[in-house]
Amino acid sequence: MRIAIISDIHGNLVALEAVLNDLKTEHIDRIVCLGDVVSGGPQPGEVIAHLKTLNAPVVMGNMDTWCLNPQPGEGNSKNAKLGDEVQLWGVRKLSPEDLDYMRTFQATVDIPLDATTSFLCFHGSPHSNEDVIVSTTPDEEMERMLSGCRAMVFAGGHTHTQMIRYHADSTIVNPGSVGAPIHAYERIRRVTQRPLSDLPDRQYPPWAEYGVVAWENRSLRIELHRVPIDIDLLLKKTHESGMPHADWWLCSRYGDLLK
Repeated sequence: MRIAIISDIHGNLVALEAVLNDLKTEHIDRIVCLGDVVSGGPQPGEVIAHLKTLNAPVVMGNMDTWCLNPQPGEGNSKNAKLGDEVQLWGVRKLSPEDLDYMRTFQATVDIPLDATTSFLCFHGSPHSNEDVIVSTTPDEEMERMLSGCRAMVFAGGHTHTQMIRYHADSTIVNPGSVGAPIHAYERIRRVTQRPLSDLPDRQYPPWAEYGVVAWENRSLRIELHRVPIDIDLLLKKTHESGMPHADWWLCSRYGDLLK
């Protein structure tokens, strides 16, 4: 069995299509989405429409929860206010049917790999879609976040950072982000807790990320993939979407690639 895991699309259909096109060559048996589907990007409704065609289980991400009950952010900076306006615009673009579909997202998705082997998917942790699991999370914190859960493989998103780590007898994988992968400098900040001011300005890298969990002949193999995205196409689709502050959104994420 080969299971593709995708996460954190964030309304970026151009990136999602790049991943789905790549998956056509990967002999995938099924797809699971780990949440944060639409918020903060130029194509929220289009992403929902594509997900529906995949017939894939979807985990409820923290920003999916937010979209079902949107609240203005507390940040006072200019960038925070612009980001809020982009996210609220995205919610307004969703139809009642889209929102009903999002309400079907699950806290966890449990997939049996065979009669005795399980694969448990979540967003942050099995207990909270806001928990953070990174490569340096202490074992005692891992015990808290995975308490009561047993699986050979755990898969979570939320951090936008690809990762494979081990805890007790389990393997934990994060496939990274389809629509908003984290720059290396931001990964360093999140793992080391260094102040952002200590690091150079960051941009999104020009790729989309996903993972594959393969279970064949009782042998486990995990693959992490990165697929180039068409930045020119993303530029075009963003401007066509009617998203507010489109130039700000593009420059804040891909400015180095637009020069």
